[in-house]
Amino acid sequence: MLVHIIADYGFGDLAFAEVVQRIKLHLPDAEPILTPVPAFATLAAGFCIAQLGLNDAPTGTIIYHNVAPREDDEQARAENAGERLAFARLSTGVRVIGVNAGYAFSFVRDLAVELRWAAVAAEGSQFRSRDLFPEAAAAIALGQPDALDQEIPLSNIPDVPPNCIAYIDGYGNLKTTIKHDRKPDSGHKVHLQIGEKEQEAIASDGSFAVESGQLAFAPGSSGWTNAKGENTRWMEVFLRGGNAWETFGCPAIGTPIKMS
Repeated sequence: MLVHIIADYGFGDLAFAEVVQRIKLHLPDAEPILTPVPAFATLAAGFCIAQLGLNDAPTGTIIYHNVAPREDDEQARAENAGERLAFARLSTGVRVIGVNAGYAFSFVRDLAVELRWAAVAAEGSQFRSRDLFPEAAAAIALGQPDALDQEIPLSNIPDVPPNCIAYIDGYGNLKTTIKHDRKPDSGHKVHLQIGEKEQEAIASDGSFAVESGQLAFAPGSSGWTNAKGENTRWMEVFLRGGNAWETFGCPAIGTPIKMS
């Protein structure tokens, strides 16, 4: 059973090892794959969830995620309470289990065929994704009775924020929440402002359709097709032979992008 673990523990952090160990305790057949995102970056987590969950995956695939900034309540918390554990079943058959924090479920909200709360406490441990949630995730994965609770109102999950950075890959490419149908005509120059930095890019139909050293604004490799056959693809800022993220001053996930 393929289990994607998406979390903001930090690459190589002990927390990933502890969570894998606990998941394997409850799901011995689990084959974990770790995907780190920046601290508290629920938008990046949501983007990864959709990219992995809405594309072809092995039967039985589970996405287990935990990016929980505990921003649902700014007051002091008893028993380390935080955002509730949620469950989504996607049209691909992939099951998503993780805290409903920020934008974690935003990309899959309208494409889920089932969206429910998990029947597990939201408090009781500082490290809930190790101490509480793996057992609940296993119960859901194994189809145990009473593992799921009430349906989640769609109003509990925010829209995907437009025109901003959703994910930064290892090459420094900026994956955005700008859909490809907003792309200017290929070959045209585009003025991009990301944070305090401004750069000129070339609109392109493909990231490598520009010369080395040139900044491109092109449809990226990320996207998916829904059950109706409708395609979603996201624009990407790409510096051929360089690092677009560094070029724009290392902006954070969620930084707005202005185009002109």
